[in-house]
Amino acid sequence: QVQLVESGGGLVQAGGSLRLSCAASGFAFGNYAMGWFRQSPGKERVIVADISRSAYTTYYEDSVKGRFTISRDNTKQTVYLQMNSLKPEDSANYYCVRAPHMFTSRVDFDPASYGYWGQGTQVTVST
Repeated sequence: QVQLVESGGGLVQAGGSLRLSCAASGFAFGNYAMGWFRQSPGKERVIVADISRSAYTTYYEDSVKGRFTISRDNTKQTVYLQMNSLKPEDSANYYCVRAPHMFTSRVDFDPASYGYWGQGTQVTVST
């Protein structure tokens, strides 16, 4: 049974940093690309970043490039999102995802592709 448990969110001032973690279980973690989505109230859930199985390739949505870093530790079955220089517009609930299929280098950017979502972790950036 797939489980993704996000943590590390909180309230931070603009310009601050947070590190999100996603602990995965119930599947062969190293065989899947992983990613982070976020959703703000009244907005669609959108991709933020993803990382290939071996961490060889990463993707970042334009608004977070240069500020966020995705990483993974396959021995700990955990994916991370280091968020620096946070802005109020980064406020959202952040969710990690497992790619729908094994051995792909990317996650699917369409949130409708995922039948399972964790509870997410709330990030609030104050001015």
